[in-house]
Amino acid sequence: MHGRPRKPSNPEDEAASAAKASKLRNLQSQFIHFHHNKLYDKEAVEVCTKLLEINPEYYTAWNYRKLAVDHFLSQPGCDPDTILNEELRVVESALRQNFKSYGAWHHRKWVISKGHSSVDQELRLLDKFQKADSRNFHAWNYRRFVAALKSIAEEDELKYTADMIARNFSNYSAWHNRSVLLSNLLKQKAEGFVSKEKILTDEYDFVHQALFTDPDDQSGWFYHLWLMEQTVTRDSPWLVSSWPASDSEHLIYANKLTSGCMVSPFASYSFDGGTIPVILYFDQAVKGLNSSTVSIKSALTESVDIIWRPLSADKYESAHAWVALLKFSDVQLDYSIPVEVSMGHSPQIISLSGGSLSNVFQFKFMVRFQQFDPEHAEGENIQAMSWEDSNFQRYEIDSGKLNFLLSFSELQIDKDQDSDTSKWQVDMLANEIELFRLLLSDADCKIGKLTLARLLTALDTIMSHSSSLNSYKMVHTEEILALYSDLMKMDPPHSEYYKEEHSLAVLRQITCCKDSLLRYCWRYGELTKSNDQRFICLRFNNLSLTRIGSIERLLWLQMLDLSHNELGSIEGLEAMQLLSCLNLSNNKIKSFTALNPLRHLKFLKVLNISNNEIGKHSIDSTRYLCSSPLSHTVEKDWKSDISLGDSNQLTKYWEAFLIFRELTLTQLEVTGNPVVDDDFRSFLHKILPTLKWLDGKGS
Repeated sequence: MHGRPRKPSNPEDEAASAAKASKLRNLQSQFIHFHHNKLYDKEAVEVCTKLLEINPEYYTAWNYRKLAVDHFLSQPGCDPDTILNEELRVVESALRQNFKSYGAWHHRKWVISKGHSSVDQELRLLDKFQKADSRNFHAWNYRRFVAALKSIAEEDELKYTADMIARNFSNYSAWHNRSVLLSNLLKQKAEGFVSKEKILTDEYDFVHQALFTDPDDQSGWFYHLWLMEQTVTRDSPWLVSSWPASDSEHLIYANKLTSGCMVSPFASYSFDGGTIPVILYFDQAVKGLNSSTVSIKSALTESVDIIWRPLSADKYESAHAWVALLKFSDVQLDYSIPVEVSMGHSPQIISLSGGSLSNVFQFKFMVRFQQFDPEHAEGENIQAMSWEDSNFQRYEIDSGKLNFLLSFSELQIDKDQDSDTSKWQVDMLANEIELFRLLLSDADCKIGKLTLARLLTALDTIMSHSSSLNSYKMVHTEEILALYSDLMKMDPPHSEYYKEEHSLAVLRQITCCKDSLLRYCWRYGELTKSNDQRFICLRFNNLSLTRIGSIERLLWLQMLDLSHNELGSIEGLEAMQLLSCLNLSNNKIKSFTALNPLRHLKFLKVLNISNNEIGKHSIDSTRYLCSSPLSHTVEKDWKSDISLGDSNQLTKYWEAFLIFRELTLTQLEVTGNPVVDDDFRSFLHKILPTLKWLDGKGS
């Protein structure tokens, strides 16, 4: 274990092990008999005790003891102190065998919670265990439990962690306990802990002693990472981007008022079903968005309950990106309809950390409906789209006239209110950067380089948020990229993580301002209307990207080329609700499950996933017909959605079915994936009735 060679066994050890195993089997057999028959006499409990002394990890035995204790306490004339003290003795004996036994520590908490035992005795016991191993996180967790029972002030416990750290800088559990205590004190705004700036400044000074004493020890570095997160993370969630952007105007072509918009993949906004999305993107995952917390005023929404849907919601139903669909019908052509979105001061919109939205956000945009002109669509939807380089021309125009980059219009947010916070954050991060540059000048420290890269990233991010979007251009990106390149060479086992961070830094640099993004804007086709957003494609191909980022700056995008990268996942892409054409060819996507974000892109028409690795790797038993790990939909519900001539196809390709069944693709390219054969293509035609081209061939 941990690189240490296994010692060869000798006959005496083997004999002792065999005897112990035989005894354990006999005890288990007796215990199971007593447990099943609900016998709680002295003999049965004694067998359980002996069993736990040999194997403290036997959870069933601890659960049995709880039943036995409750049985004894229900008897008339029982002595609770005697019964519970015996349980504490058994737990202590088990912990001496394995002081990291989850079951033993949980049982001790259960006994103490009965309220008949001395809490002071527990503190004395903890002192013994922490002297034996001061980094035992079980003991630290139990200490927090005991301190709460005894009403020990968190300030006193904070001093205790400082004493333990002073004895041993490598005490990770003490550092972690300190972060828990400080989080609580700062959140409660306890006396002496109101000023986050002062507290964090003192903590940085404190952790520097550990880092500069022994740069190779990781405990202090993890605490420093926690401090950095506290420095850069807002107490309240913040709206950082939205679509439609503030003061923008959007032209929607309609053929018939009852049929909504034109359905060409190149339409200005081909929102089938007569809808237009409103997207909100927050810096933290939030929950609580609904028609009462977010106000949308428009002729499109009168007497209509707006439903907000989280994109990529976690188990807490929170997400960075939320979308609402505005439905329209019977609208007057050549008529503009104003839409106003506002929210703020709502305790219902909260982040996972418990912070609630406290700032007021408000923006307006216009929606104009125009009669569909056949000449406008001349040449569209006649032939399949081609991603060949020859079909793209560089977008050459003054960046100040780029109307389509509406995402860069600033929201109506009062940034002056946040200026003081930004100043101390910038000063703090700048100071840390200088210190770690100094440290790295004397030592080639791997974790020091990682921390410096994170600090530089945090500083650039804060500066970009507090400055005009056109005036700050991620000035530390080259240094960040160099650090991650060095780390890939120094630490090959973690190179995938460094590659992802490298990719995110590249995308931050590309999307930081209009001038930078313009270099990646291309015009599709030979069209005279070069300002037409419908034909603007961002080409992020051949950038060695392994991860997608900066999504909040790309909500306006309709055409995206991510081909010839190293993407294994497209997580985050679901927030780009306007995507109509997407190229993911020549990446490292290994399964249809990795394409799960596509299920949220309801307006996607053209998709290229050719030359990936889908089907190359074996799929485990989740392939059989069962509840889907993607949508938790049972098999009978799938078959009600589709009629297949060969039901075995659904069994064989259920992952693909879950991804594509709700999409209205007109063009799809899948060639070059191991999963693809004539049978699979036949399956795609059945589940995608809107498909007109498959692998370049018309249907």
